[in-house]
Amino acid sequence: MQRRKFLARSMTGGMAVGLGASLKPARGAQSSSRRSPDLPSKFTPAAHSIPHSNYSPFTTPDYYTFADDLVIERNVANKPHQGKVLAAVQAHSDDIPLFAAGTVAKLIDEGYTGYLIRLSNDEAAGSTLGYGVVQNEADIQEAAKAMGLKKAYSFYYRNHRMDDNAAIEIRARLIFLFRMLQVNTVFAMDPYDHYDENPDHIVAGKAVEGACWMAGGAKDYPEHYKAGLKPAHIQEKYYHARSPQGHNLVNRVVDITSYIDHKVRTNMANKGKGPAGTAGARLRQPLAMQGKKLPLLGNDDETANFAYVKHFLMDDFQLLGRQFGLEYAEAFRYIGPEANYVGNIVKYAEEHAVPL
Repeated sequence: MQRRKFLARSMTGGMAVGLGASLKPARGAQSSSRRSPDLPSKFTPAAHSIPHSNYSPFTTPDYYTFADDLVIERNVANKPHQGKVLAAVQAHSDDIPLFAAGTVAKLIDEGYTGYLIRLSNDEAAGSTLGYGVVQNEADIQEAAKAMGLKKAYSFYYRNHRMDDNAAIEIRARLIFLFRMLQVNTVFAMDPYDHYDENPDHIVAGKAVEGACWMAGGAKDYPEHYKAGLKPAHIQEKYYHARSPQGHNLVNRVVDITSYIDHKVRTNMANKGKGPAGTAGARLRQPLAMQGKKLPLLGNDDETANFAYVKHFLMDDFQLLGRQFGLEYAEAFRYIGPEANYVGNIVKYAEEHAVPL
């Protein structure tokens, strides 16, 4: 991936890219009233509030803490990631679509093979529990296609009750899939997602974190190796956050401008839950009964659904992007490949060894 340093290490947190400055609102976005801070001048802000359109609580967190080695990840041509495998892991059918679909689609376009792994059965997201299970089962298949993923898996744990289950079981199932699919990059909810009210998100993040480490171990679940599987060495992790009042560490901002329509269509696939799906068509109906129309929604349901998602749900990702000179962006706590510690020590020894 092409990388460039966005914040110099010498910059103070309060100087970081002018965050908190007034912005022009996104298309049709409501102007968010932002009071002047009462922070004394002798203090440097440690976290930065992000402007919102106030159209949805399910988009970007209210606060971010930006690392001084923050990188903007941009598009890379010529399939540089050919042969690599990513797993997009989510507790619920709308987690990856809302928070990471643009970046997932970008990496697929750059050569990755990808898989979607859902841990819950999403029963709480439907007119009845049974309807929620069935509808969301169908939805994740369409969402996976919209992002360009090869296959979707589900573990079917009870929605909002995943902490009823042994953490070691969830982790073990992920380790098996990571090894079987030979995953080397994962997307997941941040295991330290501050102030997230949804318990499933924390369970999912912690399970992924442990599975990433153990999947490469030689002695964890040795029966996998006797069955023909190989260790999976997870080299990269993209952790995203969902916490309306939280502050989350960000060291990578991804330019998803070229993939915003992929993200829109991925969210349109979530008909059973989430703030997207067929919301545009549903908004047209009461207006039509009143003899009115919203020009933004066009003249048919498909156009209405697309416009609704792009105009109302993607505005916050546009506001986030504008902070960094991008049209649309997603933010992550990115963890990259570790240094070759043993190799570095051997190299040092070879360079500094003297005769006995």
